[in-house]
Amino acid sequence: MTYQILNGDALVDRFLAAGLPGQIIVARECLIEGDLSGETLDSFYLARANYLTEAYTEVNNNYLKDVAGEFEKLRVAPSPSEFNLWFGYDLFCRANMWFILSLLNDLPIDKQVFVVYPSHLKGDDVWLDFGMASLEQLKTCYSNRIAFTEKDLQLGNELWSAYKYNDFSALEKLSKYPSACFPYLKEVCQAHIDRFAEGGRKGRPERVIEELLEGSEKDFPSVFKAFSKREGIYGFGDSQLKKIYDNLIGGS
Repeated sequence: MTYQILNGDALVDRFLAAGLPGQIIVARECLIEGDLSGETLDSFYLARANYLTEAYTEVNNNYLKDVAGEFEKLRVAPSPSEFNLWFGYDLFCRANMWFILSLLNDLPIDKQVFVVYPSHLKGDDVWLDFGMASLEQLKTCYSNRIAFTEKDLQLGNELWSAYKYNDFSALEKLSKYPSACFPYLKEVCQAHIDRFAEGGRKGRPERVIEELLEGSEKDFPSVFKAFSKREGIYGFGDSQLKKIYDNLIGGS
């Protein structure tokens, strides 16, 4: 069985149009924010459902069906199976991917795991994900997919654990592991560590927003555009950045 794991619904229509084989599974999480507690998957799912319902009151709470239900398809995959993970290089995508790798690492089946990155992106555009990719570019990205070794799968599992428990020491150590499966790993892990206040300083996203507010960018759309250009490594959507922006504006 071949599975194509897409990070969000936005890619689904173009993926189908590209005619690539396999069953689609959509990762609809945003593990870059919110409660990650829970020592079992069931308790983790419950914590996530509760957080997202409270944080986004306009969202209908169908988490167990629409989000956890997609992940559960992976856990019942037959043997043998092939898994292709379509994720960007940024922290938003990496957090989701690390979680999925932790699920795949535990699967007691004959499996092959590949990651499909937006390899068509270069230079300053590297954090843009698959958003503007053409059908031919999607096919090229797929042909450039990278196979995971057992060590790579274990690394993904350990990265998820370090991320989940905010073990910055472990995350920094893991980020130095050389692997073609995890490009920009050191930069992404450091960007996450930098999110947290230390030594009386605010986190990196807060500091960058404050710098932007001191300049010509004042309204949120302008700040979001400038922040995304400068700190695309985070992969924040407008909802994630708006929380930080509102906290800073409200506290000023």
